Amino acid sequence: MENNLLTTLRHLEELLHTDTVRHNPEKLEALLHPEFTEFGRSGTRYNRAQIIASLLEESLLPAIHASDYAVAQLADDVALLTYTSAHVDEAGGRYRETYRSSIWVWNGRTWQMRFHQGTPKAAE
Repeated sequence: MENNLLTTLRHLEELLHTDTVRHNPEKLEALLHPEFTEFGRSGTRYNRAQIIASLLEESLLPAIHASDYAVAQLADDVALLTYTSAHVDEAGGRYRETYRSSIWVWNGRTWQMRFHQGTPKAAE
């Protein structure tokens, strides 16, 4: 079950890395729980309406590389997904490395992101 859950949540999370989804209010509303909250990489706190408005207005996103996915099922209908992300420049170099965590909840039909946090990764 955990492997299927990881595959499902990873797919949903990665949809949010695409301009196609980030610029589509219906898809964002389907993926983000009505009580969604984000603590952004910048330290800014966002609610669902704010993050959707922000995503709809943003320019095209640089390519994102995500790795080190892990999932922990916290309850039958709640899961924590963690991973590391980075933007990728035209030469293939990674920058803005960030630790990410998302809490996903099952609403009876599908998984929705209830909470997301991005924390800058310290330089190694």
